[in-house]
Amino acid sequence: MGILFDMDGVIADTNPFHKITIQQFCAQHGIEATDSFLEEKVYGRVNKEWIPELFGAITTAESEKLADEKEALFREIYASHLKAVDGLLDFLSLLQQHSISAAIATSAPLENAEFILSGLNISHFFDAVLHSAHVEQGKPHPEIYLKAAAALGEKPTDCIVIEDSISGVLAGKAAACKVIGVTTTHTREELGAIDLGIDDFVGLSLSDLKKL
Repeated sequence: MGILFDMDGVIADTNPFHKITIQQFCAQHGIEATDSFLEEKVYGRVNKEWIPELFGAITTAESEKLADEKEALFREIYASHLKAVDGLLDFLSLLQQHSISAAIATSAPLENAEFILSGLNISHFFDAVLHSAHVEQGKPHPEIYLKAAAALGEKPTDCIVIEDSISGVLAGKAAACKVIGVTTTHTREELGAIDLGIDDFVGLSLSDLKKL
C-alpha cells in the first residue's frame, strides 16, 4: 500500500492564501481573477497551464517569470501562517509505524514543496516528493499520480490518493487509485466520486485505509 498526498489543501490549508496571493498578483498586473476562474482553472493545476490562460499569448520564459513572481509572493504571505491540517502529524506517524510508504504529488513547484515540508518538519515522513517539474500534464491528467506510485514501487491500484481539489480527485481516479477527499476546499458533494470524505486527519485509522 502507498499513500499519495496532494500538498496544498491536504498537508496545509494553503488555498485561502493562494487565493489572496493570486488576487494580489493579478491586481499588480491589472487583471481580475474571479472565484470561478480560480476554482475551474487554477486549483490543482500547474502554473504553466493557468498563467497563459490568464495572460494570453506569452512566451514560456515570460510564463516562468510570472510563476516565480507569484510563488515568491505566496511564500511571503503564507510564512507566518504555516500550519499542518489537523491530525496530519499523528496520521503520518501512524503510516511510518506500520511501514506504509508515502509520497507527495503536488502541482506546486519544488520551492513551495520544500518551504512547506521543511517548515512543518515533516520531510522525513515521505519516501518521494513529486512536484510540477516532474510532469508535462497537470491534474486532472493522472501523470503525477502514476509517477508517484511508481516512485514508491507500488501499483496505482494499491495506492490511496488524498486530495482536496476536483481536478485532483479526477487525476487520482484516472490513475486507478482509491481517493480520500479532504473538505478544506470543496464539500464532499463537490469533490465527486471519492471513496471516503474527511474534514481533516483526526481519527483517520489504519482500518479506514484497509477498507479502501
